[in-house]
Amino acid sequence: MSNPVQEESRSRIGQFVDLLINNPYDTYRILFYVGLTSFIIVTLFPFYWLLVLAITPDGTHYDMGLLPAGADVGSFFEIFQQVPFHKYVFNSIIIASITVVICLLIGSLAGYAFGRVDFRGKTPLMLLLLVVSYFPGISYLIPLYEMLTGALSFGPFMSPDLYNTPWSMAFPFTMLTLPITIFILTTFFRQIPDGLEDAARVEGTTRLGALFRVILPLSAPGVTTAAVIVFISVYREFFFSFMMTDGGADNWAVLVYGIRSFEQQSGQAYDLMAAASIVGIIPVALLVVLAQKHIVRGLTQGGLKE
Repeated sequence: MSNPVQEESRSRIGQFVDLLINNPYDTYRILFYVGLTSFIIVTLFPFYWLLVLAITPDGTHYDMGLLPAGADVGSFFEIFQQVPFHKYVFNSIIIASITVVICLLIGSLAGYAFGRVDFRGKTPLMLLLLVVSYFPGISYLIPLYEMLTGALSFGPFMSPDLYNTPWSMAFPFTMLTLPITIFILTTFFRQIPDGLEDAARVEGTTRLGALFRVILPLSAPGVTTAAVIVFISVYREFFFSFMMTDGGADNWAVLVYGIRSFEQQSGQAYDLMAAASIVGIIPVALLVVLAQKHIVRGLTQGGLKE
């Protein structure tokens, strides 16, 4: 004998399913908002937890819950007093900016060749470039370390000692992020109508002049997208920075080194590490906010073929 409660429950479920099927537009909206809400919670919760850790008074971290036990913002000032944290942030910004400039310069030339010039072996060479980009960075560690610390010889010549300099990190970062830069710029350069470049060439502009006067300005969303991706990848990198510096802020140690400096022998200063992480996120957040329009256009237009 069936249970009236179970029958009523099944009836309500059936009515709800019928409602979703008969109203597909409302169903899509419900699914969209559910997915969006879930994504926002999963994405923003780590930042919320960092904020809770940063403002929770020292000594109460082991008993903390979802809400902070207090509101002590002194950790945001203490991180600059214990170590020169601003120098670590500055070093990361400078190294990331150097890498972006080099990648955009080389990537623009290579992207123009791949996207707008026909030459033999173009497709295999592009595939080889993409395959190399999937190699893990650690596989280059030993040869790069020897080459950038003056331990590699070429006959009578020795490689320069770049240890504790920004170039010892900018070079590996450029090597690791250049393939994706070339791929993005190639996709955008290929979409520029040939007539625009031909008109510039008729006026006496060289290929190089057409690249910088016509192609690059019209590909601003793609250039911005590539620049932001490279900047963020370099800004948050730690492995090569750990190998190529001794950890001193005056020797171009990067942001993650500064956060790691709050590890203590008696334990980890969670509030200081969380506060340092939040401060370190600010430059990237500002960059994304300022360039968000170009980034959205770059991500959407990059997959279109005109």
